[in-house]
Amino acid sequence: MRKSALLLLASLAVASGQPSTASAERREAILNYQLSLPRANQLIAAMAAMTRYVTSLPDARERIARSLKMTPAEQLAQVEKDPKAMAILKDNDLTAREYIVGVPALRMALLAAQGMTSDNIIASPGNVAFAKANLAQLKPKMDAADRGAGR
Repeated sequence: MRKSALLLLASLAVASGQPSTASAERREAILNYQLSLPRANQLIAAMAAMTRYVTSLPDARERIARSLKMTPAEQLAQVEKDPKAMAILKDNDLTAREYIVGVPALRMALLAAQGMTSDNIIASPGNVAFAKANLAQLKPKMDAADRGAGR
């Protein structure tokens, strides 16, 4: 459940069935997001903690399913009204927007850096170059977070 929840949460930017305006908004936000090593480490740490939190909730599957149908603004509002989610982000020195855009930007940059291509993989050239340069360091951390071991 943890891995699937994490992948669903991290893939908000590529969820199918979104209105084209929301998809275009997500795409632009991801392309404009600039990754750095400190920020990537913050995102991975927050992602691991957020995944543990969301999967601990009794309605985790329903929450994830609802999130995938939300616009970026709705996702942002959902995170901002959740005190525990905001505490996780604050502990990692992130805003809700940085998290909602940054996790998919990081995940997709890492996928692109590994040579994966798809219409759903959105990454700026700068973020792909960053991911390639830091792949050996970031991929194990991301894999650990995906396994729920990123504690």
